[in-house]
Amino acid sequence: MSFDQKLLEKIAQVEKGGAEKYHAKNRETGKLFARERIRLLVDEGSFVEDAKLANNVEPELPSDGVIIGLGKVAGRPVAIMANDSTVKAGSWGARTVEKILRIQETAKQLRCPLMYLVDSAGARITDQVEMFPGRRGAGRIFYNEVHMSGEVPQVCLLFGPSAAGGAYIPAFCDLVIMVDGNASMYLGSPRMAEMVIGEKVTLEEMGGAKMHCSVSGVGDVLVKTEQEAIEAAKKYISFFPENFTQAPPRAELKAPKASGKRVDEIIPADQNKPFDMHALIAELIDEGSWFEVKKLFAQEIITGLARIGGRPVGIVANQPKYKGGVLFVDSADKAARFIWLCDAFNIPLLYLADVPGFMIGTKVERAGIIRAGAKMISAVSEASVPRICVVVRKAYGAGLYAMSGPGFAPDATLALPQAMIAVMGPEAAVNAVYFNKIQEKPEAERAAFVQQLRDEYRQDVDIYKLASELVVDEIVPGDRLRNELLQRYELYSRRFQPRETKKHGVYPV
Repeated sequence: MSFDQKLLEKIAQVEKGGAEKYHAKNRETGKLFARERIRLLVDEGSFVEDAKLANNVEPELPSDGVIIGLGKVAGRPVAIMANDSTVKAGSWGARTVEKILRIQETAKQLRCPLMYLVDSAGARITDQVEMFPGRRGAGRIFYNEVHMSGEVPQVCLLFGPSAAGGAYIPAFCDLVIMVDGNASMYLGSPRMAEMVIGEKVTLEEMGGAKMHCSVSGVGDVLVKTEQEAIEAAKKYISFFPENFTQAPPRAELKAPKASGKRVDEIIPADQNKPFDMHALIAELIDEGSWFEVKKLFAQEIITGLARIGGRPVGIVANQPKYKGGVLFVDSADKAARFIWLCDAFNIPLLYLADVPGFMIGTKVERAGIIRAGAKMISAVSEASVPRICVVVRKAYGAGLYAMSGPGFAPDATLALPQAMIAVMGPEAAVNAVYFNKIQEKPEAERAAFVQQLRDEYRQDVDIYKLASELVVDEIVPGDRLRNELLQRYELYSRRFQPRETKKHGVYPV
């Protein structure tokens, strides 16, 4: 046998992954082979693999259960780490850890995005001394993620489990895409929970994809299939520069997918009547460009990426359809992290405000609403990218501050003609200030008196008066809003200035 033939046979053996029975088990649950996932993710023929022959003297550990290398997605370089779940359930040994560290270091040196294709049962307990505690041990993976955060985009596609300490790989990524039914992450398995704390719980309840995408907020995007996860990752990364020193890539301008309704028909005149903010967003953004982040979590606020005139924009919008758009602890956390994400990678921000303010009451105070609100306002204050605040209907109290109101130095504060800005709404304000006077009136006269006071209050916070006092920079008819945004972002984009050191990390919340 020639040297070349021996090498080719060895490579072919390694590229098959684990035993066929493990491949068959994966197929039964709709899981693809790790190398097939990479093939679908990158441009054809662009993947270059490193350390393929790691641990090749052990026939049962091809590539030591992880594939690393560089490829291109839509012509742009990306670094890739993919667990091979057919090899010891994708578990980590000493060489597995070393390979992950090396691809992280490569991504950092090349300043290119890093995608983690995760499907791992966690550490191999039998290898714990070699892979767990040392300077080049598993902890270094998370250390690297933190130091790379905000420097290059980091995306996790979670196809299977991410167990124990390994759960921190997705936790430190900018975005986590989870495949429903297969993906999970947890620090302790259901079996361990029962043994240690006596809790009987299912895997889905403990750390399933739906739970994390709707309850804990650790997951960002829930998909049905692995193919859908891969397409979502491609779309997401298309909004981002390769690293923090670059401007985000432009795309071809597309007109919105118009609904046929005027904006003033979409937005009810009644400040308290709910409507779906997605309908307004669709009128403003390029058709097909919407990518929502944490769609199922804290639905009273919307966070997502889109394009306006081909330019990437991060959108933070109150959602009156859910809980009246009031800000809670989870919604403040959700918004803060998204703002940090966009600002870290030079993506302009658009705030669409229709907010009654922050929630009040014993429950939210105990949950830390002040802390969470301060976190969101901190993120708003720190952002240095171009920012536009649009008051859609109302911005009351600290809700105005959280949505980048005039005091937070947006490039512009715009308002639709029906907008109101006030410490609180007319109903609450009249009740707070005039309660005793209202009670003094005969019951038959109270309704008219209350209405009179509310009308006077509305006149005091009239949007034209606020424009006269320079509180808002422009009152814009709804049907001209997209064009106004397009022109302003084009002009404000001149402010982009790459820095020699990164701004900050995209912090977990």
